[in-house]
Amino acid sequence: MRFVHVFVICALVFAAAHVYHIKMESTVRTERVLRLRADIREERDAIAALRAEWARLQTPGRLQALASKHLSLRTMEPQQTDRLRNLPERPPNYAKPDVADPIGAMIDVIDQDVITGSLPKSEDDEP
Repeated sequence: MRFVHVFVICALVFAAAHVYHIKMESTVRTERVLRLRADIREERDAIAALRAEWARLQTPGRLQALASKHLSLRTMEPQQTDRLRNLPERPPNYAKPDVADPIGAMIDVIDQDVITGSLPKSEDDEP
C-alpha cells in the first residue's frame, strides 16, 4: 500500500511540475507576443512619421521655393512650343548594319592590357 501512495505522490508532483512548466512557457510566449506587437506598433508609427515627412518634403510649394532659390530657371512661355512638323530630321544611324551591338563592338576593340579602376596593374596579376 505504501508503494502505491509513494507512486501517486510522485505522479502528482510530476504532474504539478509539468503544469507549472507549461504555465511558465505560455507566460514567456505571451510576453514575447506582446513585445512583438509593441515593436510592430513602433515600426508602424515610424513608417507613418516617415510618410508624413515625405509628403511634407514633396509639397509643390516647397519644391517650387527650392527650385526658385537654387536653380536659375525661367518660366515657360507659350511661344516656346512648336509643332512636330517643324522638328529637325532624325540624325543618321552611324551603326554598321552587320554589327549587332555597336557599344559591345567598341568594348571588344579596347586593348586588353588597359586596366580600368583605381589600382594599377601589378606583376602578381599575370596569369
